Amino acid sequence: MASDKSVPTRSLGSSAIQASAIGLGCMSLSGTYGASDDDAGIAVIREALDRGITLLDTSDAYGNGHNEELVGKAIKGRRAEVVLATKFGNLGGRGGKTADGRPDYVPVACEASLKRLGVDVIDLYYQHRVDPTVPIEETVGAMARLVEQGKVRALGLSEARPETIRRAHAVHPIAAVQNEFSLLYRTEAEETLKTTRQLNIGFVAYAPLGRGLMTGVVENPTGLADTDTRKRHPRFAAENIKHNLSLVQNLEEIARDHRCTLGQLALAWVLAQGKDVVPIPGTKRKERLLENIGALAVALTEDDLAQISDTIPIGAAAGLRYPEGQMKSLYL
Repeated sequence: MASDKSVPTRSLGSSAIQASAIGLGCMSLSGTYGASDDDAGIAVIREALDRGITLLDTSDAYGNGHNEELVGKAIKGRRAEVVLATKFGNLGGRGGKTADGRPDYVPVACEASLKRLGVDVIDLYYQHRVDPTVPIEETVGAMARLVEQGKVRALGLSEARPETIRRAHAVHPIAAVQNEFSLLYRTEAEETLKTTRQLNIGFVAYAPLGRGLMTGVVENPTGLADTDTRKRHPRFAAENIKHNLSLVQNLEEIARDHRCTLGQLALAWVLAQGKDVVPIPGTKRKERLLENIGALAVALTEDDLAQISDTIPIGAAAGLRYPEGQMKSLYL
């Protein structure tokens, strides 16, 4: 199938990179939200490319490298169609550390990602988690050398706070900052957007559907697979999920008026926050992929946006956005 060129593109900051307005987050294709199947995952990625989705988001942390290998297989022979984004440095507590931003580690991580992905260059290379023990200037300085060597086209940061972004950007232009951003989680994202807009940096919104909460489909956490990491997320805890789902259900009438699903309404809201915002919803299923792409056709007026924002006010969701032990590695 030829790519659907009707999918609009958005610029990633001041870089030359133009990405599809909606990307595909590939994390769930490596078992994060329960069992995954490699052949099905490859099929979803290729379907996304067929439909005009160009931005693929992965990390060396997803499945301990498995996700990059999977993406590499999926894009083989189609590299020119892809804006390939990956990340490094998220240790997730291994060895007692949350992140590794040492300058000598940066090229090692990059070479390993290039090999797993089967490519010569990464379009957008993120520091996945900020290392509080290493000055951001040193980490980004090492990342900048990858650009000079032609191994990386543009640089990004994930879960970085405004002052960190400013310091990093002073060393080398940052093309995109990736933070969690959805109707259920807005505080730090909206704060960050003030800075990224001043510096002409793109904003990539991960978990724009609240890890499925915004779709209204996940009704009971007990129904999730034992290996589904959402079982450990406070917003899915028994004492919080009923409240959070009630917030989402309050949008049902607005969704009906726009003849779209709850998930499409939630994505359309994120898309409408600015042309500099690119959401990257993830899915393991083709039908969900097509539903997400359908959000591009949902037109929201200023009154609609205000009504949606007022229906789920900032801070209305119950529970932390990550398990408490992981919160210390975020927004540094």
